[in-house]
Amino acid sequence: MTQTDKVLYTGRTHTTGGRDGASRSSDGRLDVKLSSPGTSGDGTNPEQLFAAGWSACFEGAIGLAARKMKVSVPADAAIDAEVDLCLVDGAYFLQARLNVSLPGLERDVAQALVDAAHQTCPYSKATRGNIDVVINVV
Repeated sequence: MTQTDKVLYTGRTHTTGGRDGASRSSDGRLDVKLSSPGTSGDGTNPEQLFAAGWSACFEGAIGLAARKMKVSVPADAAIDAEVDLCLVDGAYFLQARLNVSLPGLERDVAQALVDAAHQTCPYSKATRGNIDVVINVV
C-alpha cells in the first residue's frame, strides 16, 4: 500500500450473496439489494454503484478545481456516468464514460475544470491505466 500522511475516511461494507445479494455499510446509511445486470431483480449492481460513486467524487473534484481557478460551478452541473461490464475471450473487464455538463461555462473553461478534476479525483486515479475511460464535456 501507498504510504499515507492521514486516512481521511474509511468506507466499510458487508456484502453477502455477490451480485444477487445485499450490501450494507457499517453505519447503516447504505443498505441495498443487489441483482445482476439485465435481470429482473429489484436491486442495483456493482456497475451502477461504481458509476454513482465516481460521478459524485468527480463532481466534487470539479468544485475543488473551480475554487482554485476562481470559477463558479453552475448550480445545474451534472455528470452522466456510464460503466460498461464487458467480456472478451472469457475475460471480464470494465470501461467507462463520464459525460460532464457545465451549462453556462465557456467550453475551454469547462474543459480545464474537467481536466483538472480528472487529475485529482481518487476514482480517476484508481482507474487511470487500468480501464478505458472517456470524459466528455457535453
